[in-house]
Amino acid sequence: MKMLLSLKSVSKSFAAVQALSDASFDLCPGEVHALVGENGAGKSTLIRLITGALRPDSGTLEIDGQLISDNTPSRSRELGVAAIYQQPALFPDLSVIENLALGLEPGRLWRRVDWRARRERAARLLHLVGADIDPEMIVSRLSMPQQQLIEIARALGSSARILILDEPTASLSDREVENLFRVIRDLRKAGLGIVYISHRFEEIFALADRVTILRDGQTVAQLGIDQTNPTGLIELMVGRELSTVFPKRRVPIGEPVLRVEHLSSREAGLHNITFEVRAGEIFGLAGLVGSGRSELARALFGLHPVDSGRILLHGRELVDLSPQRAIEAGIGLVPEDRRRHGVIADLPIDVNSSLAILPQISTAGLLHPDEERCLAASLADRLRLKAPALFAPVSSLSGGNQQKVALARWLATRPALLILDEPTQGIDVGAKAEIHRQMGELAAEGVAIIMISSEMPEVLGMSDRLAVMRHGTIAAILDRSEASPELIAAHAFGA
Repeated sequence: MKMLLSLKSVSKSFAAVQALSDASFDLCPGEVHALVGENGAGKSTLIRLITGALRPDSGTLEIDGQLISDNTPSRSRELGVAAIYQQPALFPDLSVIENLALGLEPGRLWRRVDWRARRERAARLLHLVGADIDPEMIVSRLSMPQQQLIEIARALGSSARILILDEPTASLSDREVENLFRVIRDLRKAGLGIVYISHRFEEIFALADRVTILRDGQTVAQLGIDQTNPTGLIELMVGRELSTVFPKRRVPIGEPVLRVEHLSSREAGLHNITFEVRAGEIFGLAGLVGSGRSELARALFGLHPVDSGRILLHGRELVDLSPQRAIEAGIGLVPEDRRRHGVIADLPIDVNSSLAILPQISTAGLLHPDEERCLAASLADRLRLKAPALFAPVSSLSGGNQQKVALARWLATRPALLILDEPTQGIDVGAKAEIHRQMGELAAEGVAIIMISSEMPEVLGMSDRLAVMRHGTIAAILDRSEASPELIAAHAFGA
């Protein structure tokens, strides 16, 4: 069969860092080919070679049987390549019609806009991807999955034959994921080749025909999806056997650290929440998207006002709570969106690591750089951070290592209560196991941990107890021994 896409023995380095070394990948028409690997394995570099953002140091790239020696972003688009990333690249203040027109119409200086043709094309493309969206709608008012469908529609309008989907479901609900899967299957039937990048194995086994595994910049295997299983993929990705992705440690559970009594917040949509978390305990928060899990985390950190009820830490009531007072009391929050709220991407690793404890490493407002570097080095060693240097910007790190920097900031405060909101979202299995190991170590040190996760295996594997949230309140609190996917789902849906 003629290949839509073929990369053979490609290599790419950035100074002393070898991002790809003799890697290969190919794609057939009417195929979903999954690309997996740990963060830093070379997936992003490979995609940038395909889209023309980078050129390989060696090796060959063929698109639709044509050898490409001078690939550029514009040429890759002309050859039918379209990439859709986790964050849609749309103009938020323009309408759906205008966004779909960009890149699909000639860019002549003087021309008359045919609005009727634009509307007809927009309606046709939206119908192709099953998007029930008003073409006149301003994009900023649309949800993330709606914006992703617009990008897919624009790709189809440009006659794309190779579609690259990079972590497309990271922020979608189950129903939205099902709709995206339907669109992907329809595109496969139409003969498009789809490169699918995801850390979620259940998606890979539900969609992919083949899977290619990258490790340390090299292609270590290319298999039919029926030739492997999740355990086999993990071992190929990390190069070692993982006895479990969830290394749950049994630690002594101490006295209550946090007690929440009848907490309500109109702004956060929370009402009548009561629970406690003890020293050494990992307390999971499960529930559907929009059930109030993240809102509860932000209320406990002082980001949402509390209208009634009490929050007690070590028996002391916290009143007029703010983030600064929460930090002073011993509460840390690793937020869900690490890129927007967890790290400052343009600042170095050492600066990010010390942001929550600046008064402790300063005198009269003057920072002690040696103390900051020493602290960052200690945290980097503890978290097994992979970075070229501590003065490297966080933006230069893989997603898993960025998450470690976000965690490092709060480890520096030595918190009594650590709230982790989706701590392993969008990171590879190796980094995920490392985050889980750190959670076990913190619990063993007596830290009380609240973990919010949308991944059922993670909630069940790491929690000592868990609360199921529904419509802004706690529907049930379950012990580890009694929790099951069916029981959690029943409480989440109100069954």
